[in-house]
Amino acid sequence: MYRKHFGLTRHPFGKEIEPDDLFASAAGKELEARLGHLIEMRGIGLITGESGSGKTCACRKVVTALHAGLYRVVYVSLSTGNVMDLYKTIAWEMGLPTERSRAALHRQIKNEVTRLCAEARCRPILIVDEAHNLRPEVLEDLRLLTNYQMDAENRLCLLLVGQAELRRRLGMAAYEALSQRIVVRYHFAGLGRDEIGAYLVHLLRLAGTELPLLEPAAVEAVFQATQGLPRKVNLLAHHALLAAALARAKVVTAEHVQAALAEVS
Repeated sequence: MYRKHFGLTRHPFGKEIEPDDLFASAAGKELEARLGHLIEMRGIGLITGESGSGKTCACRKVVTALHAGLYRVVYVSLSTGNVMDLYKTIAWEMGLPTERSRAALHRQIKNEVTRLCAEARCRPILIVDEAHNLRPEVLEDLRLLTNYQMDAENRLCLLLVGQAELRRRLGMAAYEALSQRIVVRYHFAGLGRDEIGAYLVHLLRLAGTELPLLEPAAVEAVFQATQGLPRKVNLLAHHALLAAALARAKVVTAEHVQAALAEVS
């Protein structure tokens, strides 16, 4: 409804935004630099953040920009099963036939990583999303999957992406062997107070308008209610625009944001 009212050409807060169109936040730029170092080192990285912070989208932006002929990105989001489930998913994403035993799957994946490095001259990158759900034995097997030539060579870059509890888990003694191998750690925060306005302007511009549709007080109200978490910002801004359209207002006020809170809380 509010698209017509505000003259928008598309929904401004959807998930279909292209990686190149993602807002360049300070946290996103920091993550890009850290992931660049991780990929160069071919080590293990840990990216954490609250639910809705945008960490997965930020990681997607980085890996999408990589040269397809030089890097082979394998993305896995199934993280609630056992070791066999994870190995089967990795093998499937690599285009490999599925073996029936855990040892055979482990060997098959490692052989493919070696082939990519030696023959295809390609750097494999394994991204495991929602990694806070991984079982202890799965985390240990992932560490073993990165061992090559008695741990003397790094061939597989492993990136674990999950919520803040994953960082706390890996600080426990049971995960010391994995924790010592992590070369990049970064906690992805939400948008800062000074970024919220620019973020909303950016999304509205992509949706077809250059007009400042939210008053400064409304922008501050959005930040106070969401603490800068993009998913919450998007949802609240969506309902605030709807409230303004229903009131036939030309801009979104703090009162519209307060009215929208009832729809998202």
